[in-house]
Order: sequence, then structure tokens, then C-alpha cells
Amino acid sequence: MTKSGPTAATDGTTTGSGDIGRSLELLWGTGERPSRGPKPGLTLDRIVAAAVEVADTEGLAALSMRRLSSELGTGTMSLYRYVPGKAELLDLMLDRVLGEPLSADASQVPSDWRVAVDAMAHTYRENLRAHPWLLKINQARTVLGPSALRGLELALTGLRGMGLRDPELIGVIITVNSFVEGLARTENHATEAAQQTGLSDAAFWEGQRPYLERAMLSGEYPYMAALSEDAFGADFDHFAFGLGRLIDGFEVLVEQRARG
Repeated sequence: MTKSGPTAATDGTTTGSGDIGRSLELLWGTGERPSRGPKPGLTLDRIVAAAVEVADTEGLAALSMRRLSSELGTGTMSLYRYVPGKAELLDLMLDRVLGEPLSADASQVPSDWRVAVDAMAHTYRENLRAHPWLLKINQARTVLGPSALRGLELALTGLRGMGLRDPELIGVIITVNSFVEGLARTENHATEAAQQTGLSDAAFWEGQRPYLERAMLSGEYPYMAALSEDAFGADFDHFAFGLGRLIDGFEVLVEQRARG
């Protein structure tokens, strides 16, 4: 297998920024096992699982090879016998968590593409909620491991009834994932802001109320002033609303293709 070139400088949040060849070997199980000195009970699977746990509980910034060795109760050099560094470890972590919700049986994928799109969106949303650090990663150059390919295979299986061209099917997946990531990122930002400032959303907006009320009474913002009190209410499900409109839009295209 061809190795990648010299490892570029990375902040530890960009996939594919390490030794791509080595990451692929580890992802696909073709890499050599440590030949000497491994700690009994220490495995690549255990290392990746521990790394995911640290990232889930403390954030991606807290993850380092030194921090991970402490978590596993081993020397840092023992980890390097299994994985070259944090960049390659990130590739393994990403493939692991993206594979968590995937069905092992393609026959379980909904035959109705509308149901499949809805399930795809909700599954991805729950995965992002379980692993918020996924939104911190630059995945422009994801190293394709078994889970990444399996996820794409299942997604295409669910969309097989749309009758669209191949680039359009990929476009559907990108559109849905981008929508989910956008709302999930907004949700995460709100949570982080409350944690960092100690100020709840309700208290934050309440502090602005006097200024906003004066602005609305000024007559300079007639359309905003005419909005109902529940226009920005937390009870409205923006996720369900947006996803429904995406599916409606795809339906128009599917019908056009069927007529054509």
C-alpha cells in the first residue's frame, strides 16, 4: 500500500492530516500488530474506545496521547506501537462513531425513500448529539474506512427508489447531512454559550427585552413588530419543519424524473 507523504502540521481536528496509508492499514485491519513490548490487554480497539470516551466527556481539545495513556494506565510509548499519533487516531475515532448506528443488514433499510431520508437525518442528529466533538472536525478529506463506506452504501440503498441520477443521489445525502449539521451546530453553540457564561438563554434574552421593545415601538421594524409572540418560541420544531420541506422538495424532483 502506498504511503502518504510527510505528515503536515495539524491542530488535531482535521481528518486525513496524518499518515493516510497507515490510517488505512489500521482501519481495514491490514497493518502489522505490535511485535514487541505491548501491554497485556492493550488493543487498538481499546485505545480507540478510550479516545472516544475522553472526547465525549471532556472534548476533543482534552485528547492527547499523554492523556490517553493515563486513561489506559500505560506508558505513552506503548500507544505509539499501535497508532502513529493523534492525527491517525482521529481517523479511527471518526470511523468508529460513524459506524455505531449503522445496520448490519441492508434489508432493514426502509424501501420508501421518504422514510429513509427521515431516518438518515434523525440517526445522524442523534449521533452528533452523542458525540458533539464531531462538529469540531474538518471532514473535508475523510479517510474512508469500513464504517464510512458502509454508511454510504446503506444511504444509497435507502434512496434507490428515487430514480435520480447518481450525482443527484449524492447531492441528496450532502443536502440532508448539511441541514442536520447546521441545526446541530447551532444547538451546540447555545449549550456552550450557556456553559461558558453561566447565563441561561432565557436570562440572556430577557436582558435585551427593554431595548428590543423600544426598537419595536419605533416604527422602524414594522414586519418584526407584527410577528406573533410565539414566532421565536422554543416549542416550534425547526428540525421537523426543515426536514419536511427538504423531503417535499426532493419529491418534486422525483416526480419530474418519473414523468420524464
